[in-house]
Amino acid sequence: MLTIALCKGRMLDTVVSLLQTVGLSPSEDILDSRQLIVSDSTHADVRYLLVKPVDVPAFVQYGAADLGLVGKDVLYEAGADLHELLDLRSGICKMAVAGFAGTDIARVHRVATKYPRAAREYFRERSQQIEVIDISGSVEVAPLVGLADCIVDLVETGRTLAENGLVILDEVGVISTRLVANRSSYQLRAKEIDPLMDRLRKAVTGSSANLPVAMSSREVTA
Repeated sequence: MLTIALCKGRMLDTVVSLLQTVGLSPSEDILDSRQLIVSDSTHADVRYLLVKPVDVPAFVQYGAADLGLVGKDVLYEAGADLHELLDLRSGICKMAVAGFAGTDIARVHRVATKYPRAAREYFRERSQQIEVIDISGSVEVAPLVGLADCIVDLVETGRTLAENGLVILDEVGVISTRLVANRSSYQLRAKEIDPLMDRLRKAVTGSSANLPVAMSSREVTA
């Protein structure tokens, strides 16, 4: 049984569509079902685990899943020991430093974020010492109440920032969905995984003309 960990939430629809383009058939009710382990409709030897994005690296690293599809932001923060096989060019957004217009990043001391590792690395590269405040909810609130000088967060449309009087001060990097593999699974099940990876690569390459242009020359890398 080839087990693939998928992220529950907003990106599941996109990921399921991508899997369908390469011949897999997640059950039709996967988007609405509350089941956490779902079989493939046409491949009896394939199943899917539906877990929170932040948990995908752990399920793959420790062998509960052979493969996983998850955002680069989650991978970087987890620091998991995985094979990162392919950039799927979906779920593209940017990680950015944001705050009030006119904020001097060089004078920032406290930074609120859901991504402490990425935030520390960004400011370390600037030779700047900061205090990171780990926020799991609406991080945009932090500058509004004086909890932090700025935030580091993912930005898609920028609407939430704008409606709270914040702007992008700098881009940390580009984030997208990645295909990852358990190291042992990749060695032992290469005959199954490699053809799937090749089909995904061709599907991504073939649709690249319709994908968003990368928003920065830099990318968050582990």
